[in-house]
Amino acid sequence: VELLGKAYPQDDYSNVTEKILSKVGKNLHNKKHHPLWLIKEQVKDHFYKQYTGRRGTPLFSVYDGLSPVVTVQQNFDSLLIPQNHASRKKEDNYYLNRDHMLRAHTSAHQWDLIHSGLDAFLAVGDVYRRDTIDNTHYPVFHQMEGVRLFSCHELFSNIKDGEGLQLFEQGHRTAHKQECHTMEAVRLVEFNLKQVLTKLMTHIFGNGLQVRWVDCYFPFTHPSFEMEINFQGEWMEVLGCGVMEQQLVNS
Repeated sequence: VELLGKAYPQDDYSNVTEKILSKVGKNLHNKKHHPLWLIKEQVKDHFYKQYTGRRGTPLFSVYDGLSPVVTVQQNFDSLLIPQNHASRKKEDNYYLNRDHMLRAHTSAHQWDLIHSGLDAFLAVGDVYRRDTIDNTHYPVFHQMEGVRLFSCHELFSNIKDGEGLQLFEQGHRTAHKQECHTMEAVRLVEFNLKQVLTKLMTHIFGNGLQVRWVDCYFPFTHPSFEMEINFQGEWMEVLGCGVMEQQLVNS
């Protein structure tokens, strides 16, 4: 398969179609004035203004030109997704071959971006899943995600008597925390996460927004949540998020 100037040998895993290949490289999220570009710019602008470093420069850097072709290692293994996990199935993904695929989520870039030394970033891109087309599903869609890593100082500096608090402990995994995180650290990260995302959704949809949080499961975060907003009298899921698995950061 020839794609974005590279050749990928086909094997028993290759299942990407000509129709899907024709969509790769359109980069609608980078086409000026396209609705996806407008939303991306709105989110970027919000993060640039709301979250700044000590010198007043934006805390979050933005990556919107990463290749949609990733390795299976990037898409699944680096995110601690088990070998037998249903999300790896050929029926649900577009594989170029056993080793390469079209990314199924922008999270495929998390490990590489963290590994390069970043601790706060937004990643934006087109993602591909073998969905049946209906009014809310299409095999090509777009995601934007944020990651932020905290140091002890960043998390506890504004807390009364915060200098005595720790990020890590040797504890037990519960429904509310990972075994290596202290309860204080998780509570603060979760509070920060929900506050940041509620602010963002209010920025996009306007004041008076009704929001609710639902506990859920992702292999690469714990605890994990979905945010739902009240839209035309119905609760609609708008995002998933969580506290990144420490094992992913450590790796």
